[in-house]
Amino acid sequence: MSTSQASSTVSRKLAQQIFNKQNLKYLLTTHFWGPVSNFGIPVAAIVDLKNKPADTISGPMTLALTVYSAIFMKYSLAITPKNYLLLGCHIINEVAQLGQGARFINYHYLTKHDDTKPIKKEKTA
Repeated sequence: MSTSQASSTVSRKLAQQIFNKQNLKYLLTTHFWGPVSNFGIPVAAIVDLKNKPADTISGPMTLALTVYSAIFMKYSLAITPKNYLLLGCHIINEVAQLGQGARFINYHYLTKHDDTKPIKKEKTA
């Protein structure tokens, strides 16, 4: 058997493993699309970790999202069948929200900064 025939056989077997009826059926369920659509929350939080100024972080919303993800991590394993994709989504969100919460606490409670903003003088003609 040549190398190209062997790689063709391997790729065909891999495709059969990935694109079988069971996997395709799973892709059409809310068990898959619910967590996939929910991934927008942790993605936004991760992007905000670098791009959002700490003074604009909402403490109550960060706390709410942290509690929300902690609760739903438990429920993603309590349902049958267990939804590991949803669990992963909430683990990532939990870590991102804890990072945002740390930035919020650091900015508002642990560091001193000048709260006075310079007043812009208007030009007079």
